[in-house]
Amino acid sequence: MEISKNKHLTIGINDDIPFGQAVILGLQHVLAMDVYVPPFIIATAVAMSSSDASGLIQSTFLGAGIASLIQVLFFLKLPVCQGPSFVPVGAIIGIYFGAKGMDTVLGASIVGAIAVVLLGFTGIYKYIVRHFIPTIVSGTIIMIVGLTLLPTAFTSNIYPATETLSANQNMLLAAITAAILILFSMLGDYFPGLGKYFRISSVIIALVIGTTIASFMGGVDFQSVAEAPLFSLPKLAFVHYGLHFDISAILTMLVIYMVLLAETTGTWYAISSVTEEPITDEQINKGVIGEGLGCMVAALVGTTPVTGYSTNAGIISITGVASKKVFVMASCWFILLSFIGKLSALIHAVPSSVIGGVFAVVCVIILLSGFRVIKNQAFSERELYIIGVPLIIAIGLLFMPTEIKESAPQFLQYLLDSPIALSAIAAIVMNKLIPVKN
Repeated sequence: MEISKNKHLTIGINDDIPFGQAVILGLQHVLAMDVYVPPFIIATAVAMSSSDASGLIQSTFLGAGIASLIQVLFFLKLPVCQGPSFVPVGAIIGIYFGAKGMDTVLGASIVGAIAVVLLGFTGIYKYIVRHFIPTIVSGTIIMIVGLTLLPTAFTSNIYPATETLSANQNMLLAAITAAILILFSMLGDYFPGLGKYFRISSVIIALVIGTTIASFMGGVDFQSVAEAPLFSLPKLAFVHYGLHFDISAILTMLVIYMVLLAETTGTWYAISSVTEEPITDEQINKGVIGEGLGCMVAALVGTTPVTGYSTNAGIISITGVASKKVFVMASCWFILLSFIGKLSALIHAVPSSVIGGVFAVVCVIILLSGFRVIKNQAFSERELYIIGVPLIIAIGLLFMPTEIKESAPQFLQYLLDSPIALSAIAAIVMNKLIPVKN
């Protein structure tokens, strides 16, 4: 096995890794990504039947797996997994109710995905990135990605009480899981021998120990695993759904896809930062094509748009493993989970507070990775504003009252629901408008 030349990595992007290790390390990316949450929110909001909800979650696993293989093997060729984005959730619920079904959601998603592919083929997006996203902007975007994801770890995973766990128990579980993650990750630095394997597996060790402790608290429901079918099929377009093309739904999804591209670019830069692997204009161009093709496949298998997950960057930084082979295995896990009902149910049984403990650490790592990108920049007053104002916007949007968002026009609501996109736009605009001091 080759050893990465990057001092922060144990295993580099193109380094080989034993098959067994790749399988386990791929699983810990799957466990930490929490991909079932967006389809679960959508299914609950539109009152899907239990069968349809399970089918949507399974379709999401299948779409994420195929889309990840497309990016890792053929287009972006960086260690990143695709997963369902939270950005389109509100729009999809609105389209579902307005058009009465998934047919219109999937039709609009396909048209939007085709538009993204064309954007990549024409090279327009590559030009935008080259001329508008220098190091100071890309580093700021990475910091914003970590900053804006961090509150979700608390508000969606740690603080909410469940039927079996109180808020205090959830906070305790999150703290224990995070501490275990940090402990085993740091062992790799202090004990280069055996400690290296602890660091590599730190995420899955933390999740297993956290879930075990939660089970002693009565917070893990294995009944759902026992009742889940061993084998079941996801719900697919052309088989379980038709396709309907509605102009207003298509226009809505086009706006959504532009926001997704802004967010996924931040993810690519985060991956590039933690792996110290420069991302080229050509890679970005191919990544856009891969993003569009992945979203098209996701729609065809009956799920919502997928995008690169920033979580992967944090896990790479914690474990020191960036091998693409691990991400191929993670993609295979997603595909397997889409057909094996019991495996999907077992992952769903991991308490949200345990995932939240890992997720909080991952978000901080992403934020600090952005700081690492910009730390060598000359910090004149100009740079302070280019970095600071987008951070202010991101925090302001995170805490914006719901009634203010709902009073805005619909297309603006999509942007207000994406602090990353608006903050990224602010960083780009300020970098162009504020003159460089001679």
